[in-house]
Amino acid sequence: MRVADPIHTAAMTDQQRAWFHAEYQRASKDEVVGVLFALLLGSFGIHQFYLRRDGLGILYLVFSWTGIPAILGFIECFFMPARVRQYNAIQAIHISNQILASSSPYTAPAVAPHCPACGIPTDPTAAFCTHCGAATHPTPQPTY
Repeated sequence: MRVADPIHTAAMTDQQRAWFHAEYQRASKDEVVGVLFALLLGSFGIHQFYLRRDGLGILYLVFSWTGIPAILGFIECFFMPARVRQYNAIQAIHISNQILASSSPYTAPAVAPHCPACGIPTDPTAAFCTHCGAATHPTPQPTY
């Protein structure tokens, strides 16, 4: 299994990078296993369950008596490596986002600015308060 380190772990410390690799190793799937599931057990939709596509897996199970899922499983065994890589990429993005979001205990949480007139939180990019209409950012007065 190959992880693109510069993409997913560029902004991480060494400890975060180790955490990422441990979580990725646990969550990632193997391409060969996916191909074998599609080829040998494709008529029962096991390859769909392997990639956590449970709805399609159940659909394959329901129609397994017709033989159509067996044909589709054979065809899908050629697409499984790309699907497994896509699944692994999604897992890597999810894991890196979770690590980067949860592992900054030394920074204070961002607080939304409040309107100076009514005190209600406002959008930091807004020029006026949506509640009372007052200016949220003081405008500089021109000097003559």
